[in-house]
Amino acid sequence: MSGSRSRAFFGAGGVAGFTHRAFTKAMGYDDRDMSRPVIGICNTYSELNNCNSHLRELAEAVKRGVWQAGGFPLEFPTISLGEIFLDPTSMLYRNLAAMDTEEMIRGQPLDGVVLLVNCDKTIPAALMGAASADLPAILVSGGPMLSGHYQGQLLGACTDCRRLTAEYHAGALDEATYREIEDGIVRSHGHCMVMGTASTMNSLAEALGIALPGNGAIPAPDARRLRLAQAAGRQIVELVAQGIRPSHLLTREAFENAITLLSALGGSTNAVVHLPAIAGRLGIELPLELFEQISRRTPLLVNLRPIGNYQMEDLFYAGGIPAVLKELLPLLHGDAPTVTGQTLAENVRGATISNPDVIHPLSAPLAPSGGLTVLRGNLAPGGAVIKHLAATPSLLKHRGRAVVFRNMDDLRARIDDPELEVSPEDVLVLQNVGPVGGPGMPEVGNFPIPGRLLRQGVRDMVRISDARMSGTAFGTIVLHVAPESAVGGPLALVRDGDEIELDAANHRLHLHVDEAELARRLAAWQPPAPAYTRGYGRLYLEHVMQAPAGCDFDFLQGATPVTATEQPKF
Repeated sequence: MSGSRSRAFFGAGGVAGFTHRAFTKAMGYDDRDMSRPVIGICNTYSELNNCNSHLRELAEAVKRGVWQAGGFPLEFPTISLGEIFLDPTSMLYRNLAAMDTEEMIRGQPLDGVVLLVNCDKTIPAALMGAASADLPAILVSGGPMLSGHYQGQLLGACTDCRRLTAEYHAGALDEATYREIEDGIVRSHGHCMVMGTASTMNSLAEALGIALPGNGAIPAPDARRLRLAQAAGRQIVELVAQGIRPSHLLTREAFENAITLLSALGGSTNAVVHLPAIAGRLGIELPLELFEQISRRTPLLVNLRPIGNYQMEDLFYAGGIPAVLKELLPLLHGDAPTVTGQTLAENVRGATISNPDVIHPLSAPLAPSGGLTVLRGNLAPGGAVIKHLAATPSLLKHRGRAVVFRNMDDLRARIDDPELEVSPEDVLVLQNVGPVGGPGMPEVGNFPIPGRLLRQGVRDMVRISDARMSGTAFGTIVLHVAPESAVGGPLALVRDGDEIELDAANHRLHLHVDEAELARRLAAWQPPAPAYTRGYGRLYLEHVMQAPAGCDFDFLQGATPVTATEQPKF
C-alpha cells in the first residue's frame, strides 16, 4: 500500500488534484516531495503539559528519519493530556484525545503515522486512536526525566512529592527544606522518572511491538532519545512499504507479553485500565483474570520505585527494557512481530544486564510474583485491584471499621478535622470518584491519611475507592472498585461503622453487612447529580464503560481501518 492514500490525494485529476498540489506548494514543497509516501507526525506537544514540552525537538528528529527513508513528513497536533495542569483529571479526556487521534489519521491523506507521546494518558490515547484507524503506525515517547537529588537522597517525582508532603504536614519537615526540595525534584524535561504510569506505558509499548527497542527507558535529555526518534522516522516508511498495520502487531499474544512485562516491572495499576481499552479497539478482551493469572506466574525482576530502590535512569544504564524482555523470554511469546520487522526475541537478542541489582535475573527475582492482585467479593463483584507490593504487608489481611467519605468535597472538608472519629485500624472509604462519579476516575485513590493520625506517626491505612492511583504512589490502596458507587455499585452502600475485610492473599474484599440490609440501602439510594449536562462531559457520562472494560466509550469498541485510497474531495 506504499503511498496509496497520498498518491490518490495528490494524483487526483481536475480541480481536486490541482487544489491539493497548489496549496501544498504554498508551504514550499514541490512535486518531488508529493511523490513520496506521506508520513503524519502526530505531536502531543504542549506548554500546558510539562512532560511533553520537548516534543518539538523530537518531531524534527523524526522528520529527518522520514526524509532519509524517502518519505514526506507532515506534522500535526492532537490534544495533549498532562496530569499536572488538567482539571478534574486527564483521564476524563483520554477518550477525547483518542477520538482526535483517530479522526485526524482517518481524515488526512496519510500513508503512515508516528505517534509522539509522553505523559501517561497521551500514550493509550494515541494507541487507541491508531488501533481504530489501523494505518501503519509507530510510537515514540519523549522519555523519563533525570533523577532528582537532595543532600545525598535520590528523589523521584512524584513518589517523593507525596511522601515528603506527608512529612511536611506531620511537622517532620520544615518549610524551608520542603521548598528547597521542590526546586530540584523535577530537574529536566521528560515524564516521571519512577515506575509510574508514563514509565509503565512507554515500556509496555516495546512489549506490544509498536515501539522501537529503547523507547521505554532512554532519558529524555539523552541524545540517544533523538536518535531513536530519527530511527522511528526511517522505520515508519518501511512499515508503509510493507503495509504493516497496528492490527498485525497488537495481537492477543502481544498484549499477554505486555502484561507479563507489567508484572515484572511492578508497573502502574493504570495499565489494568489502559491495556483493555487499547485491546478493545481491536476486538480483543483482556479480563481481570488474565492480569491475575499472568501476575501470579511472573516474578518481579525490576527494582524500581515506588516499590524498589532505583529509577528509570538507572534502569536504562542497567540494560533498559530490552534486557528485561530478554530475561523474560521463557514467559513471553518471543515470536510476536514488531515494528522493527523482527520478532520480539530477535529485537532483544543482544541485550545484557549490567546491574543485576536493578534488573534481577529470572533465577533470583525480587519477589516470586508480580505486584498486582485482583480482588473480588460482595464489595467489588466486578473486581478491584491492589498493588500489593506497594502496600504495607501487615495490612494486606485486615478487618476494620469503615470511615466513609461521600466524595472529594466531603474528604477535603473532614480529612483533617481534629474531631474526625478515626483510628489507625479503620478502613477509609471514598465514594463517587469512579469513571462517572469522579468524573473521569481521577488519581485520588491514594487519598491522604487523616491529619490527626499523621501527627501520631501513622503513614498507611487500608483505603478503598472506585478511583485510580498514580503509578508513582504507594500504600495499601484498593482501587477500581466495580461497579462504581455513582452507578449504584455496592461501594455506594457502605456506611460509617460497617466492617470491611481485605484478604489480598485470597483475593477477597468483603463488606460484612447482610444481604437484606444491603437491599434496603440500595432501594433508598439516589444517584449523585450528573457532573455535566452538555458538551463532551455529557457524552462522556452517557457512554463511558466501567474500569474492567478500560473506561472506553461503548461506541468506540472495535476498529474501522482506513481504506487504501481516498476519493477526491471536489
